[in-house]
Amino acid sequence: MKVKNICCIGAGYVGGPTMAVIAQKNPEIKVTIVDINEERINAWNDSDLSKLPIYEPGLAEIIKDTRGKNLFFSTEIDEAIDRSEMIFISVNTPTKTYGKGKGQAADLKYIELCARNIAKVATTDKIVVEKSTLPVRTAEAVKSILDNTGNGINFHILSNPEFLAEGTAIEDLLNPDRVLIGGESEEAIDSLAMVYNSWVPEDQILRTNIWSSELSKLTANAFLAQRVSSINAISELCEHTEANVDEVARAIGMDSRIGPKFLKASVGFGGSCFQKDILSLVYIARNYNLNEVADYWEQVIIMNDHQKRRFSDNLIKTLYNTVSGKKIALLGWAFKKDTNDTRESAAIYVADHLLNEQAQISVYDPKVPKQKVYADLNYLNTRSEKENETNVAVENSPYDAIDGAHAIAIMTEWDEFRNYDWEEIYNKMKKPAFVFDGRNILDKNKINKIGFKYYSIGQ
Repeated sequence: MKVKNICCIGAGYVGGPTMAVIAQKNPEIKVTIVDINEERINAWNDSDLSKLPIYEPGLAEIIKDTRGKNLFFSTEIDEAIDRSEMIFISVNTPTKTYGKGKGQAADLKYIELCARNIAKVATTDKIVVEKSTLPVRTAEAVKSILDNTGNGINFHILSNPEFLAEGTAIEDLLNPDRVLIGGESEEAIDSLAMVYNSWVPEDQILRTNIWSSELSKLTANAFLAQRVSSINAISELCEHTEANVDEVARAIGMDSRIGPKFLKASVGFGGSCFQKDILSLVYIARNYNLNEVADYWEQVIIMNDHQKRRFSDNLIKTLYNTVSGKKIALLGWAFKKDTNDTRESAAIYVADHLLNEQAQISVYDPKVPKQKVYADLNYLNTRSEKENETNVAVENSPYDAIDGAHAIAIMTEWDEFRNYDWEEIYNKMKKPAFVFDGRNILDKNKINKIGFKYYSIGQ
């Protein structure tokens, strides 16, 4: 099938950047991104590119080059489905918060709604591409819904998981390690491969069965998260043995069998994928009564939760076992630098713990707006929205955030934090002035020399 029109359902962190790059590299293909969220679509269409709903280095430039030419953003979902030969499903698949599998299984209601909508609207044959991260054998359910419409249309289901890291998504898309396409129809796989071939060499396109493709995505994230939890476990050991976790990480990372990536000790991993995908893996394993497998992967999550709790406990203990009424400044709210995504960010849980101890929290993040900080805390339902607003201040300047603070906690590794005037910050703080570096980004000797009481991870 020659693809001339692509529709992507879901204008989020995956759909937006992925389709922008596909549009840039395939000017002959019309790409339409659709979403029921009118506010989000309006933001994608805003003439002020600084108001795009997603911040990714390099994304605004690609949107500027392609929007209105062969890249379009719309709320007209049915129309876009009908005229497209290829439809990407890129909607949210959060962890269930209700019913069977609550807290572990992926909630597939949005996937099913997409499949039913495609089945209702389609009048010609379609290639349907799973782009959302899904549990193994989800494609079976999608195919069952599509094939039972009774209108004689052929649907080919493909799994094409994304392997993007937020903050480097555009670079990851332009220069991927691999593109994975799983499916049963060789012709459908070829059609999607041709879209990627406009910039990705053929030998970097892996073709598998659909089940291997779905499981590969979950497994990749599980392995990466496992590395983070592993080095974080060693960081706690380092703090009790006077070893330095950065030196340990450098030593083992030089082993070619291990490699240096994802060995940076921190306050813990966040983001939309790692925890969700491991929990999904755990749920699937338990479903098949593979309890040892489930226990193994669940430990990665347990270690990550422990690391976040350990960080806030250490802060409280160091501040003379009480933070009641004390101002704690959190630098960073996003789960990692170069993104405005806050999903599962360690900052949310550290803040929540400190608020339970009656601390006064001030927050500064260069890309996360005030309303998002409050929304993240309110979502936990730990206290009332009014209490969160009373006890949490979100500032537009880092110097305002730290003014009069008893302690600073660095929660995100934004590059700008390294370059602040730390002497001025020291002068603005209560004494003794504490810095808890949850990302190990500051120069320990320099900070100590200024007069701070400096605490880092794994040292």
